[in-house]
Amino acid sequence: MTTITVIRGDGIGPEIMDATLHVLDAMQLGLQYEFADAGMVALEKHGELLPAATMDSIRRNRIALKSPLTTPVGGGFSSINVELRKRFDLYANVRPAKSFPNTKSRFPSGVDLVTVRENTEGAYIGEGQALSEDGEVATLTQKITRRGSERIVRYAFDLARKTGRRKVTVVHKANILKSTSGLFLKTAREVAQQYPDIECNEMIVDNTCMQLVMRPEQFDVIVTTNLFGDIISDLCAGLVGGLGLAPGANIGTEAAIFEAVHGSAPDIAGQGIANPCALLLGAGQMLDHLGMADQGNRLRGAIIATLEARDTLTPDLGGSGTTLTFAKAITSRL
Repeated sequence: MTTITVIRGDGIGPEIMDATLHVLDAMQLGLQYEFADAGMVALEKHGELLPAATMDSIRRNRIALKSPLTTPVGGGFSSINVELRKRFDLYANVRPAKSFPNTKSRFPSGVDLVTVRENTEGAYIGEGQALSEDGEVATLTQKITRRGSERIVRYAFDLARKTGRRKVTVVHKANILKSTSGLFLKTAREVAQQYPDIECNEMIVDNTCMQLVMRPEQFDVIVTTNLFGDIISDLCAGLVGGLGLAPGANIGTEAAIFEAVHGSAPDIAGQGIANPCALLLGAGQMLDHLGMADQGNRLRGAIIATLEARDTLTPDLGGSGTTLTFAKAITSRL
């Protein structure tokens, strides 16, 4: 019996989480759920965005499934997600992008790649932000370490080897950012030499974005730094139908958090029309991580079959189904 921490989230979060748990329960996986609060719900109930009880639950169970959270404007964390990554050292952000049938996509077939993004350092975490007294000059510190670079690149190569992928593309800007991106690229080259069975190529980030739009089929695994990975992974989601089909995993040595990467969509909250696919696909990543890859494939297969059938799709996918009817249709095709 495996216990996972479940964070139902804000906005549409509870709706898509209920749909996801409905499907997981139907799979009879022996999972137990420990519910915990975070985000605006936690702020209203406990007076803080990340209560100690929630952190203790994740620390104890080491696995969490999380719906979207809202970070309020103003003081406190710049992002609850960033704070979770920092506190649990969730250094690997893993974002698959795969073509699905019957989606509003530029590429209805041919895309099957994974972006592996360093998750704990670089410009994205916002270290050293400062604004001059006159408000005319803003500065930011970007720190890249050899340790951080080595472990994320090694993670990417290990993932490629484990999942039968044959190529890793190291994305950088070392032609201009010679110290930070230069260190990342140098470290990546050293790691790549230890994986002679995996092809490695290098690509400057701006060219990567162009190539992804023109010929995404050339990519297999992309590994890059935090800010570049944030941008590229959303670009990849756009290739295959948008964030409604984009799951994400945040993985460290002591804990892992799986999620839908889209926002809490308060404009449609409570209407029962939210697409649960991203969180369901995140649950599939969770099953892979738990050593249940066959069950993860079973779940993904049922999602694909439901998209192919087109009988209960949510409005964003061109249908008139609800969150729950979509989940029930997936369950019927497990």
